Amino acid sequence: MLLGSHLSIAGGMHRALVKAGSYGFDTVAVFVRSQVQWHVPPLTVEAVSQFRRTRRRLGVSPVVAHGSYLVNLAGNRDVRRKSIAAMIADLGRCGRLGIEYLVFHPGSNADPQRGIELVARALDEIIAACPHRRPKILIETTAGQGNSLGHSFEQIAAILARLGRPRRFGVCLDTCHVFAAGCDIRSPRAYKRTLQAFGDTIGLDRLLAIHLNDSLRALGSRVDRHAHIGRGRIGLQGFANFVNDERLAEVPMILETPKGLDEHGRDWDAINAKAIRKLVRC
Repeated sequence: MLLGSHLSIAGGMHRALVKAGSYGFDTVAVFVRSQVQWHVPPLTVEAVSQFRRTRRRLGVSPVVAHGSYLVNLAGNRDVRRKSIAAMIADLGRCGRLGIEYLVFHPGSNADPQRGIELVARALDEIIAACPHRRPKILIETTAGQGNSLGHSFEQIAAILARLGRPRRFGVCLDTCHVFAAGCDIRSPRAYKRTLQAFGDTIGLDRLLAIHLNDSLRALGSRVDRHAHIGRGRIGLQGFANFVNDERLAEVPMILETPKGLDEHGRDWDAINAKAIRKLVRC
């Protein structure tokens, strides 16, 4: 199991790697830009060098970047134009930093078929504009709130099928999102059915990252509300199914649980990591 968490880059991109090392994480997820601005300053040579040096020293791998929440590749013309430019910039930043994956939410559109076409065309444009060959773009599964795309494996497969360079893309499965979208993962039998459906529709070889989150809301609620591991509607058995699946041994599993301290002043990332590690059967 490759375990990590989404960690802050406050103080410099390399700080997330240092923090990951302090938790004993194998992998880490980061933002490569501000989440509240379309335009951000370019990376400096020193920032890139420091990130790469720190990563070599600590051996954190792979690194998973998360795209801006402002991005909507299925949105109106102005938002879509800004979204494409932002993702081109983010993919370029990933290339310079040596980051393997850039995860993004596919966006929303009241017409799902139209939205799927828009997303696929945008992704082809983004990949064509990136000079770096290493980073892959991962489509994240969504909970299905409102008009969001990506809440069914069929929608994600439809996007992937339209891409001109499909091997540059993959999928990030979010446990809270798929559960909220109606895919049960709580029991071994339910988990097996869901992973079988993913494999039949998308292909398990496309599953390149997993977000580990419990869900505050019920199965099929279509509401995206993350909870701490084992303290939501999925429960510990659901996560045991993932961490003991030998097919996923090389897939980075990233905690995206709520941050902060519990009532005893303990770090929630450490608590959630401990809960996950205890589920691993030797």
